[in-house]
Amino acid sequence: MPITKRGWEILIKRTRQEKRRGQPNARTVSTYQVFHDGKEADGLSGQFVERQGPGDNGASGKANHRRIKAGRYDLSTHSGDKDKRKKIVKYKTIGYAKSADIGALPRPSIRFLDTGEREGILMHPGNGYIWSIGCFNPGRELKAAADNLKFTQSREMILAIINDLQSFLGDKFPKKNNEAIPGAAAVIEGEPT
Repeated sequence: MPITKRGWEILIKRTRQEKRRGQPNARTVSTYQVFHDGKEADGLSGQFVERQGPGDNGASGKANHRRIKAGRYDLSTHSGDKDKRKKIVKYKTIGYAKSADIGALPRPSIRFLDTGEREGILMHPGNGYIWSIGCFNPGRELKAAADNLKFTQSREMILAIINDLQSFLGDKFPKKNNEAIPGAAAVIEGEPT
């Protein structure tokens, strides 16, 4: 599915699925590039990791913690519900913790919309092999299953995406969390096995 070359788009191309020895689940590695009206945005590219395939937005995808299916998704600001056990909010677009400490909450994020039964699919920072169930964690230099996400780098990459969205949209960027981001979409290609 190609980008439309209209508005703010992030193209995510899944390149491989891999499994590290000793890990219970595989991860999917992709590349990404941000586009402004079809033109590549400088410095806004990298890699994502997410859970194993196949892509599945239904009940079985939710139950088996699979990646979402390839396709086009509108984006939204995000403020998740409080964790019922710890009474904390883990991820927000507006109002995230300013500290780069790995334990500082809430962490910065952007939400995918219209993901079927797969609620709360986000782009957010990660650490280590993989750090989510169904979400996208950015990183760099992920050449093999032994390579890890680095939290500080991953956080900076998410902040660059959020800041670019705000700059590109100006006054059209939402003022509150849990609102659709106008003219912003993610396009996901590929279903590697």
